[in-house]
Amino acid sequence: MLSVVIVLSVAALYLVSCTTARYTEMETPLAQVPAPPPSPGAHLILTNGQFYTETGTAEAVAIDKNGIIMAVGDADMVDPHKTSDTMVIDLAGDTVLPGLHDMHVHPLGGGLQQNQCMFPQGSTLEQILDTIAECVKGTEEGKWITGGQWDASALAEPPHRRMLDEIAPNNPVLLYDTSGHSSWANSLALKEAGFTQDTPNPEGGIIERDGEGHPTGVLRETAVWQIMSIIPPPTPEENEAALEWALDLMLSYGITSLTGASIGREEAKAYAALADAGKLKQRVRLCLRWDPEDEDENALIAERNLYTRDRICADCVKIFLDGVPTDSHTAAMLEPYEDTVEGRDDEASRQGLLLVSTEDLNPAVTRFDAQGLTVKFHSAGDAAVRQGLDAIAAARSANGFSGQLHNVGHCTFVAESDIPRARPIGATFEVSPYLWAPSPINDSIIQAIGPERIKRVWPVREMLDSGALVVPGSDWYVVPSVNPWIAIENLVTREVPGGSEESFGKGQSITLDEALAMYTVNSARQRGNADKTGRIEPGMLADLIVIDRNPREIPITEVHKTIVKKTIINGEIVYDRAGDE
Repeated sequence: MLSVVIVLSVAALYLVSCTTARYTEMETPLAQVPAPPPSPGAHLILTNGQFYTETGTAEAVAIDKNGIIMAVGDADMVDPHKTSDTMVIDLAGDTVLPGLHDMHVHPLGGGLQQNQCMFPQGSTLEQILDTIAECVKGTEEGKWITGGQWDASALAEPPHRRMLDEIAPNNPVLLYDTSGHSSWANSLALKEAGFTQDTPNPEGGIIERDGEGHPTGVLRETAVWQIMSIIPPPTPEENEAALEWALDLMLSYGITSLTGASIGREEAKAYAALADAGKLKQRVRLCLRWDPEDEDENALIAERNLYTRDRICADCVKIFLDGVPTDSHTAAMLEPYEDTVEGRDDEASRQGLLLVSTEDLNPAVTRFDAQGLTVKFHSAGDAAVRQGLDAIAAARSANGFSGQLHNVGHCTFVAESDIPRARPIGATFEVSPYLWAPSPINDSIIQAIGPERIKRVWPVREMLDSGALVVPGSDWYVVPSVNPWIAIENLVTREVPGGSEESFGKGQSITLDEALAMYTVNSARQRGNADKTGRIEPGMLADLIVIDRNPREIPITEVHKTIVKKTIINGEIVYDRAGDE
């Protein structure tokens, strides 16, 4: 046990030493040097717990009124910081870890889902159509029905607009797939969006067609955006309520810090509104969407500081470089896909799509880097990962090392030769651990890529071994759950939660300690606040979670069952399971 208490008196000692030197020069007696002020009393003491620190375990912590950890040690040594005003909580042996970070998440979408027509991932065609039919019964004629998430591998046949027409002839319907990069529309939705047999594929998008050239209703990448732009958006009040619900859910899982990926203006407004109302508890980084042709997105980046608050940094830019390596074949791959796309024989069907040209990308990343903005890439295929690393290298060549840790996101496939490139150029690999267990979307990836290349899917073991910074992002609401404990277990087992004979990329498994580090200290480094969060030690902000079991003392296949009892941010208890129940 760590039995040494460390008190925040460094600053005071420094003042004393400097003052002593000054008085000595003036030949003033040392006795006249004022004594350092006494340590202030603790606002909160947590005792009788198992606190995991960088040097071992401790029993208690003292936290001051500003939410800073004053002392870490055994109960007897933390107790002197207790005053009559101190709140003392006996943890009865519970484990305490630093708060967890989610470095790629879409909370607003997760909240808005609660009012959409949703069905479980992996649903059969019959289950999907039954669900939509029920939603139609409760929806006024002519109103849009949106929801998801369908998996091509679970449908047994390609989705088609006529399937939805039969059950929803008078309502436009748009259903997104598990990846969020493809959607399935009925005929009325296509008509309202202006899609016809003569509509060309938009740049960076695909309209799937039948043998006669008519749209099937399946839309890929930017073609999805084209139809989504005509759907009536939620009101500001609906956005704020949905976001608040999602952030509260994340608190219940111990997520104290997050990076909101692909943020538009209305979502940025919702975050700022919650902060202004005192309802935003987590530390948030906003990654604002950027497209070289979108004037509104460029304007949003220019006005980013309008949305900055005490716990909001709008200092990140999100750039989509490709799609996903599923049946859509939109992830950009260095080598051709293993299978073919029915009815398509274009370059995209063979090796995917790069959505931004190198000529547009490199100058933009160099400019953002010089402006002090971090860039987050969506890069699922190995060709897109390479393009992202090339852009970071170009920025380093032009600007030197700026301190911005640009991150290549998802990294489903990465060429072996590209993994050692990240550390020298200060690039971060951001990966999606919830997707590492066998699942319907991964069945689609296996079919598209083939069994040989799938052995290195999400090569996180290689990434860590290279010395690169590696951080996790759930990608919720694209995945069904934002629960990080599922992801932590999956990082280690690459199996279905609870264990399974089947695995996905088993050779890239890592250790539990490495997984926990990714969610704490690694992510704090990526956020640029490793001096404040990610560890339990004096001087750090008291972002802590109290959990019901010690993950190091249980079978790894039980980690996904972890329950968070308390979430503490800046010394404030922002989630209490007992009170919630």
